[in-house]
Amino acid sequence: MIKRVLIANRGEIALRVIHTCREMEIESVAVYSDADVSSPHVTAADQAVHIGPAPPSESYLSVTRLIDAARASGADAVHPGYGFLAQNPAFASACEKTGLIFIGPPSGVLAQMGSKIAARRLMAAGGVPVVPGETPVDQSDEGIQAAVQRVGLPVLVKASAGGGGKGMRRVTEAADIPAAIQAARREGQTAFGDGTLYVERLIPRPRHLEVQVFADNHGNVIHLFERECSVQRRHQKVIEESPSPIANARLRSRMTEAAIRATRATGYRNAGTVEFLVDTSAGRGAERFYYLEMNTRLQVEHPVTEQVTGLDLVRAQLLVASNEPLPWTSSSLTQRGHAVEARVYAENPARGFLPQAGRILLYREPRMPGVRVDSGVAEGTDVPIHYDPLLAKVIATAATREEAVRRLVCALREFPILGVHTNTGFLLRILEHPRFRAGDVDTGWLDDEGASFAAESGDIPAHVQAAVSAYESESRPQSHDATTDASQSDPWQSLREWRA
Repeated sequence: MIKRVLIANRGEIALRVIHTCREMEIESVAVYSDADVSSPHVTAADQAVHIGPAPPSESYLSVTRLIDAARASGADAVHPGYGFLAQNPAFASACEKTGLIFIGPPSGVLAQMGSKIAARRLMAAGGVPVVPGETPVDQSDEGIQAAVQRVGLPVLVKASAGGGGKGMRRVTEAADIPAAIQAARREGQTAFGDGTLYVERLIPRPRHLEVQVFADNHGNVIHLFERECSVQRRHQKVIEESPSPIANARLRSRMTEAAIRATRATGYRNAGTVEFLVDTSAGRGAERFYYLEMNTRLQVEHPVTEQVTGLDLVRAQLLVASNEPLPWTSSSLTQRGHAVEARVYAENPARGFLPQAGRILLYREPRMPGVRVDSGVAEGTDVPIHYDPLLAKVIATAATREEAVRRLVCALREFPILGVHTNTGFLLRILEHPRFRAGDVDTGWLDDEGASFAAESGDIPAHVQAAVSAYESESRPQSHDATTDASQSDPWQSLREWRA
């Protein structure tokens, strides 16, 4: 069994892994940059190793520094989290060559699935439906343009190594084809070092569903049902839930079977997610789904699966990496109730979702039944400019979807954060919209109507006003007359930052 795990990540991700390690009596090792010296994950771990300056390329993305940190700490395994190097085959390979257990799929699988073109061919060979399109051998601009014309407009021109909407261009008019090809290639080369392109037919108004899968070293491959992530802004997920509002028994059975075939076709190990686009244009009961991609890691939205199955997916990751069989089978698992997750970011929706940096002056997580908060910050934490501005994920669980959504709304309304702008108002407007309440959304919904959700409200919410008043009251110097209570006049309680 694994004894000591270095977590090659930060913030909420690192804390999530640390909590499970503690329950399993596995020692945890945090890493931190100059910007994260006082971050909660550093003090939560059993050990902490400094890995360099704030820029990710010099710290969290440095394979050499992370491997050196693992050796120095005496770790026998590395958990990559679900960002930074989690899907980097070079990092997994470096761990394998050093004798460290990489808690994720083998490096060969990461390399294979890192190419969208190679993955697409593999899925088609394995009988998994893929979006109609072409992966042209001729990678010249003229070759890609010919492929677009053969597939037929509208199409998506996509970078083979892309992800998160990067290196992808939508084309609906013939005149836009050359510019779209050049832009997709340039972005793919800049972001991923690979300008290889392919072409897919554009599915109108699709839903985005994904299936959580797991595979061990003993031949077991299982699924843990589906999640829906159709509420997206520029291909970035905003709200996730499980089960999907449109997943009837037939669709769920067909999709999970396809996900199992996809997982077996890759020779996969550990946790992964098979993502699908669902075409609902033919109506309920006649949905068609297509393979989109396979995320070869644990994902940000995994808590909704944990909430409806009652399982700890990080625990299963550690067991599989320790060469243990999966602790459950698909037939033994059931979905219970409904879970919805919202991502709270330090960003300003009214200013183009501009990321925010600064000190969190007040931070009060909601405490109520059925609400889980996975966060990586605390009151007094500095939000740096160098990393993803995710502050927390709020997950609400209830017997029904309607109850879970209402519970999430209540939780967000009772989650005051001062010091940086957040997207909480944006999230509330989404959750309270009639189309979301009805489960009638698609991947283009926010891009079409998101401007109204992002607009700044002129009213200050009551809970924010109360938080401001409380903070100002706490910050106000206390009286020191003889009648004042000793605890109120104690300078250690009333004073803020100072230097001797």
